Amino acid sequence: MQSRTIRTDVLDVAYEEHGPSGGAVVVLLHGFPYDVRCFDEVAPSLAAAGCRVLVPYLRGYGPTRFLSPSTPRSGEQAALGHDLLQFMNALGLGSAVLAGYDWGGRAACIVAALWPERVRCLVSCTGYNIQNIARSVDPVPAEQEHRFWYQYYFHTERGRAGLTKDRRDICRLLWKLWSPEWAFDEATFEKSAISFDNPDFVEVVIQSYRHRYGYALGDPALAGIEERLAAQPKITVPTINLHGGHDGVGPAPQVDGNAKFFTGAYERRLIPHVGHNVPQEAPSDTIAALRDLMKGTTE
Repeated sequence: MQSRTIRTDVLDVAYEEHGPSGGAVVVLLHGFPYDVRCFDEVAPSLAAAGCRVLVPYLRGYGPTRFLSPSTPRSGEQAALGHDLLQFMNALGLGSAVLAGYDWGGRAACIVAALWPERVRCLVSCTGYNIQNIARSVDPVPAEQEHRFWYQYYFHTERGRAGLTKDRRDICRLLWKLWSPEWAFDEATFEKSAISFDNPDFVEVVIQSYRHRYGYALGDPALAGIEERLAAQPKITVPTINLHGGHDGVGPAPQVDGNAKFFTGAYERRLIPHVGHNVPQEAPSDTIAALRDLMKGTTE
């Protein structure tokens, strides 16, 4: 494994690279509040099979840094998709296999939906992760509303202060709530938690959760992408949706409502006893999904 950095239009993106430089390219994308360590069992296995595996730190995490203090510290969905596209452009990647969950799954879904020629196939945990911001004000059943407590907390200045002061405490609690059967230890948590010390972590997170509800303005430079995403574009590339059967923030419904957003080959795989952090909790299932998709697609 090599630790590297690549410069895009607004970021120095830190990433880890595994495997031969000429292998089929797989980009693995982490979510909130996690980091690249969630792929520690996935990336080496794919690399051993001959893949070139790239695992970037998202904006606001780990060693990734903004180039300019004037760039908005936005965590909106358009920013995540834009960053992934620019990361691929900077590395000269014509197309790649994408896999992600939570924020990383959102980035992967956005690139797959808007630039499908750049995506060979997609593993997206929980399925269609593109937000419908226009409908974000619509209430959902109380049982789901209470799972979003952290989002509403971040809408307040008290929440910003809390995340600034107690980011490890908050993020550790989210790990426990979202993956109730995952018996991680403090050492495992701390390996990822150091990424939350990024100087832009708080601002990116706060903006993300405010923007998705219309409580914060987006980056004007990304308005065109947000406009396209408002149409809830379909995803045409072959996709496997890995959904943890015990996901504490987004429980898997009996009827898969995601299927309508996928017009290409699509499959949902429910994984019993697994929570929100699918790649780290179920690395073998993640690897199997990627290998199955790559068998049926070409570069």
